Amino acid sequence: MDWGTVTAEDLIGALREVDWSIPPRSINEFFSKFTIPRSYPKWNSRLKCNLYYYRTNYFILIVFVLGVACLTRPMAILAAALTALSFAFLNDSFAATFSEKVTRTVRKFSPHLAAKMRPPHMPVIRGRPSSKKSVFICGQPRGVFVFLFSAASFILWFTSGTLLFALWAFGIGFLVTVLHASVRTPNLKARLNTFREEFRAVWRNYSEL
Repeated sequence: MDWGTVTAEDLIGALREVDWSIPPRSINEFFSKFTIPRSYPKWNSRLKCNLYYYRTNYFILIVFVLGVACLTRPMAILAAALTALSFAFLNDSFAATFSEKVTRTVRKFSPHLAAKMRPPHMPVIRGRPSSKKSVFICGQPRGVFVFLFSAASFILWFTSGTLLFALWAFGIGFLVTVLHASVRTPNLKARLNTFREEFRAVWRNYSEL
């Protein structure tokens, strides 16, 4: 797979659709081999490949930096958790898994309420790309949950008095992520993994035709 031809929009779309339930890569692999890219095209390709392949590691890294920065503020830790959930809801597989587990738990206590949490019936449009499908969480559009959790996290950041400090911590985590993705040499496993994911995406779109 030629990552140089992958646009930022394509990468964001892939990160939204890919399964995030896989465990993070091992520490030994994550900190294995580093080299300086020799040209901008090589850096651009390497950055996109590593962001996709080590996505779970980078997500945990940023959340960890935020958590460490807010150790003395319990409200800020809760705000960091809500912020992480807000971003996680943007991923299709996480949103579907979260909705399924919540609905299953509610069904044990109130089957009638659980029935109302089912997503509305959507007509199937032949040839429609999977990225255009509406995603529902507990019967509500995903955007509702993203907005509610984002608003709640912003209020907690503001009331805890650590909003500016958290922005600095997030910036540091983001810069560390970009730095690692820039100098971590993509291994053969990463390249094979991206080929496999690409085949699955093509097959998924083909089966929906």
